[in-house]
Amino acid sequence: MSVPTRALAQALAEGTVALDGGLSNQLADQGCDLSDELWSARLLADDPEQVEAAHAAYVRAGARVLITASYQATHEGFARRGIGSDAASALLRRSVELARAAADRVAEEVWVAASVGPFGAMLADGSEYRGRYGLSIAELERFHRPRIETLAEAGPDVLALETVPDTDEAEALLRAVDGVGVPVWLTYTVEGDATRAGQPLEEAFRIAAGSDAVIGVGVNCCSPADADRAVETAAATQLPVVVYPNSGETWDATTRAWHGGSSFDPERVRAWEEAGARLIGGCCRVGPGEISGLAGALTR
Repeated sequence: MSVPTRALAQALAEGTVALDGGLSNQLADQGCDLSDELWSARLLADDPEQVEAAHAAYVRAGARVLITASYQATHEGFARRGIGSDAASALLRRSVELARAAADRVAEEVWVAASVGPFGAMLADGSEYRGRYGLSIAELERFHRPRIETLAEAGPDVLALETVPDTDEAEALLRAVDGVGVPVWLTYTVEGDATRAGQPLEEAFRIAAGSDAVIGVGVNCCSPADADRAVETAAATQLPVVVYPNSGETWDATTRAWHGGSSFDPERVRAWEEAGARLIGGCCRVGPGEISGLAGALTR
């Protein structure tokens, strides 16, 4: 375990650490066009300065863990745009480098989590909110391992296995990280008391608790109300709980638009912390303003 990673583990043992918020909404607020199928990953090639600027905005807001722009970055996705394997690997590594540069430029003791999104993110059709792609665990492992190895080479403090919709993909991801030498957290996207594919959360979290590589388990990219219940369930694993829900608005994959109002309240993080959460932030539509409020709530 590297010195920064040991420091993160120590920080989690001593208290709660603020994560960042949604990278895509901050990039959109900076004027970036994210209509491409590669989403924010396109900017790794086309406008990396914008990615670094978005990370820096969250550090200034009080985030102490930055999640990279690699959620939708895959060799397969880049290949569809004519980007070869070596160049795609360089872009994956760049995602870690940009987050690290923003952290170093703005504040001390900020950690970098390399995002590993689900198979459905590469499809860019909303299927990460359904899971059950018709692939075996072995096939999913073969998909994930090359980019996990590439991201690990770039030296992140932790790998964020995030927005996982079902237990099959969780098992595949945990197999794929075996031997890479970087700790991970595993977070499911959920609805109610189950994964998006309908498995009970107790079962889903037990999978993560059985891996020595896992330093945290929880949920992301869900409603704040669903996060309330999930934190208590995740805490039963005795692992630090990770929670970073959406704003509460609803994403329509067909129209590619958000609907409804925000129900993300930074003050509710105190309840998550009391229930066992040690890494707390926001996902889609949660911006630096909310993270600033969240970070302030954690320091009181």
